[in-house]
Amino acid sequence: MADPKLSKTTAQEDEFRLSELRHLIDRVDREVLGLLNQRAQAAAEIGVIKHGAVYRPEREAQVLRGVQDANKGPLSNATVAFLFREIMSSCLALEQSLKIAYLGPLGTYSEQAAIRQFGHAASVLPFESLDEVFHQVESRHCQYAVVPVENSLGGSVSTTLDLLLATPLKICGELHLRIRHQLMTHVSTENLSAIRRVYSHAQSLSQCQQWLSSHLPHVERIPVASNADAATRAAADPLSAAIAGELAAERYALKIQATDIEDSADNTTRFVVLGTQEVGPSGRDKTSMVLSAPNRPGAIHKLLEPLALHGVSMSRLESRPSRTGLWEYVFFVDIEGHTSEPALKKALDEMRAQASFLKVLGSYPLSPL
Repeated sequence: MADPKLSKTTAQEDEFRLSELRHLIDRVDREVLGLLNQRAQAAAEIGVIKHGAVYRPEREAQVLRGVQDANKGPLSNATVAFLFREIMSSCLALEQSLKIAYLGPLGTYSEQAAIRQFGHAASVLPFESLDEVFHQVESRHCQYAVVPVENSLGGSVSTTLDLLLATPLKICGELHLRIRHQLMTHVSTENLSAIRRVYSHAQSLSQCQQWLSSHLPHVERIPVASNADAATRAAADPLSAAIAGELAAERYALKIQATDIEDSADNTTRFVVLGTQEVGPSGRDKTSMVLSAPNRPGAIHKLLEPLALHGVSMSRLESRPSRTGLWEYVFFVDIEGHTSEPALKKALDEMRAQASFLKVLGSYPLSPL
């Protein structure tokens, strides 16, 4: 039998230690608060010197890399990046709340990406089409846009690529968003047999086929225009469920019944940030461009040859019909480095001399996967 005196002593020691730790947390919280306000004051003074707050993607990337490199845990690097992005977002909002356009409606993965990139202090605004998202930034009604470019399973977003061909906007940044599908309903239930139909975008339904076949084999699957539309329908019908992201459950007051039901754990969408500014070098950058080659054998190989000649690494090459002539194509290319770097600059100069068309879409900080 346990000694009651020993148990009592241990309980008292534990309570004393808990009290010490709580006082430590309180003290650290006040120190953190003081340091956060010092940082905010410094950011405000920078805004005065520069005659207004300015969002600097390259500076933000350097700050995030710096704190992640200095991180010793137990917080993960992802958590540290999230916290510091929110701090920078709040500091910038003291001078100017950024307006960010994205493809709506509310509760989409595009909204999730916009919030992750710019923090909760920014005003993220949904629009009905990608054309309108681009227009909002081109007309200076919004400072930036966050748009999807490609999905690891579904491939490129053709509308985005077509719009990038014509827009004067520059790519200012990128992020990779892991797509996590959740099953959600209007009311909590431990018995999924009450569900009669599942709504979602056709692509999301296809990405959850195995889970649906295993857990809801006889339930009707109904494709709709967006996952947000699915969430709206599920919110109005207790016999229906929706497949969407976690943010949709929050936006439409739904209860998540099953988490991460996608068939592939590698399902990721790449988004780019669009703005009107040229972004300076951050130290780890990517350059995106679109080009076309003369219509003759070996032309594209010859056009890309300067990259290898000057030691520039290419990470993406994708062809698309140019829509300007039969059997004519344009090529979207991603390369490592910034246009200010001598080797890349020389390679681009040589490529321009040979290309029938070449447009640099932007140089911007490289996003970790």
